[in-house]
Amino acid sequence: MLNTAVGRFRLVALGEGASFLLLLGVAMPLKYFAGFPAAVRVVGMVHGLLFVLYVFGVIEAVAAGRWSVGQGLRALLASLIPFGPFVLDARLRREQQEEAAALPEAASGDSGAAHRG
Repeated sequence: MLNTAVGRFRLVALGEGASFLLLLGVAMPLKYFAGFPAAVRVVGMVHGLLFVLYVFGVIEAVAAGRWSVGQGLRALLASLIPFGPFVLDARLRREQQEEAAALPEAASGDSGAAHRG
């Protein structure tokens, strides 16, 4: 997972998505309903760092030629929506599995038609 730009991005995206949910679902209520603003400072700082890494990951994936600019913009949009990075990760994982499944067929040079007869 960490040996490709998209793999590194997926790892950071999961952390960024989790930190966003923690910020919205735990830290913000603690600040406004329990009078505990330190939660937002700590979780907000972690989330901010992960968001910057997320943006760098998108830039790396586009620069490496793995994604188009449009795909990069969709990934950035996903970071602004709660649960967006998780939906994006599911799509990226599915694409990765489809690519891996297609590799043995491409490596053999045919789709099995030559073996029929």
